[in-house]
Amino acid sequence: MKTSSVASRQPNPCILLVDDNRNGLIARRAVLEEEGYQVHLASDGEEALKLFLAGRYDVVVTDYRMPRMDGIELIAQMRQARPEVSALLLSGFVEPLGLNEKNTGADAIVAKNSHEVQNLLRAVSRLLNRRARNGRPAPRKPVTSQRLPPKARAAAR
Repeated sequence: MKTSSVASRQPNPCILLVDDNRNGLIARRAVLEEEGYQVHLASDGEEALKLFLAGRYDVVVTDYRMPRMDGIELIAQMRQARPEVSALLLSGFVEPLGLNEKNTGADAIVAKNSHEVQNLLRAVSRLLNRRARNGRPAPRKPVTSQRLPPKARAAAR
């Protein structure tokens, strides 16, 4: 399904997709590329940070739970380098952990569920449209200045 948005009229927006689950990476890449996006893949936070610092990405889509560096830590480090980065966090634990934009530092949160594909495409399009309208999104506070709710902190350990 093609979206008719400002973002889809831009020449091939570039997305950095991060997930330690290879099958998830391949499936999401296929969906995003079908919409006309350029997609670069990283299998963990450290690899993603290297790619991010070396390149330019319109949106970063990252999984929450990954070894060594989770998605929240990755977003925080990316925001230190480029506060204007558009970040989308994916998680199968959105509800149980109380994850939201305020306590994760992400611009959008998408739950891994039966509506993930539609919600992912809608969120990416919204972030790209916001970027196109405003030039660049307003810089956000680094996630280190925000705290997860107690349930989320306990589950992340």
